[in-house]
Amino acid sequence: MAKAGVEVRDQSEGRSLGRTIAEKPAALLLILLMAVGSISLWLVIPLAWIYLVSRIVKTTQPTLGPYLLILFGVPTSMFIVGKLLYRLNGVYERLTGQDPEVQVQLPWHRSMRGERAPQRRTTVLELVMMLSVSLALVVFGIWFFFFAHATLPGPG
Repeated sequence: MAKAGVEVRDQSEGRSLGRTIAEKPAALLLILLMAVGSISLWLVIPLAWIYLVSRIVKTTQPTLGPYLLILFGVPTSMFIVGKLLYRLNGVYERLTGQDPEVQVQLPWHRSMRGERAPQRRTTVLELVMMLSVSLALVVFGIWFFFFAHATLPGPG
């Protein structure tokens, strides 16, 4: 009988991610840094650029310059933070001595018969990114439906 949920294992040593973190507390710090970095990727960087540009512009008349600054600043900043996250993942791998990839058995990757081992391997950074995006979508949904107080378009 297949278990529901996400199971994370290091294939080379058969250790769980939780055991690795318990044995090496610095690994937990690196995972937390990756989580903060991934959240900043989706939330802090765009809001910071919008705030920065709003402080630079002194007029309410729209011009092309501020829009271009945001258009190029946000992706460039995201690229730099993404590279830093990739390096943090490399430091995590060296610290823990694990393979660059961990075995993650996501429910939608499981065989209906449960006979085959999954072929897809996922890094710790990918797992952190998936969780942060999922959390961001849930928080956005809660905010939109319960706290935004905006009316949806439709027949009036």
